[in-house]
Amino acid sequence: MKVTPKFLICAVLILAALVMGCAKPPTEEMNNATEAVTRAENDNDAVTYAGNSVTRAKDALARMNQEAAAKRYDAAKSYAAEAIAAAERAINEGRAGAARAKDEASALISQLKPLITETEQAIEAARKAKLNLDFYAIDRDFDTAQYNANEAQAAYNGRRYQTAIDRGRSARSELNGINQQLSDAALATSRKK
Repeated sequence: MKVTPKFLICAVLILAALVMGCAKPPTEEMNNATEAVTRAENDNDAVTYAGNSVTRAKDALARMNQEAAAKRYDAAKSYAAEAIAAAERAINEGRAGAARAKDEASALISQLKPLITETEQAIEAARKAKLNLDFYAIDRDFDTAQYNANEAQAAYNGRRYQTAIDRGRSARSELNGINQQLSDAALATSRKK
């Protein structure tokens, strides 16, 4: 039997169509990728401290679904692996970021307690020295600083470390501002003498 080129081309096309028609989506890998990305999206530390990795995981998942819909299953499987890796990286980076933020918040809060005490004593000394200051504004700023320090502690206790850092920095800045005003007033008074 003589094989013609047309017959050979048709046979190859039919065989390719059968192979492509029989290919199945990588369902297990796709499900694993979806679960991994969902875990990362629902992990507060990952979202807070590793947002870029969560975004990469979501992007890989979206590309996986596009490739699967286009029946390019090898590419879908590859994107599934990429999504899983990015999601796991996001969770690990989130844990590390939370640990760093916890340490920073703890250090900041521990610095605030003595700074509040020192500032309170300095305000009282300035009152006794009758420095030319707006003590109403200073008391208001001091109350705000104490409020922020308390909010920092509450956020720390609630594992909201970034909020604790933000509130702690605000309190420190307010206390430093008060101390600078007191120092400037004391210096101005000493120059007049």
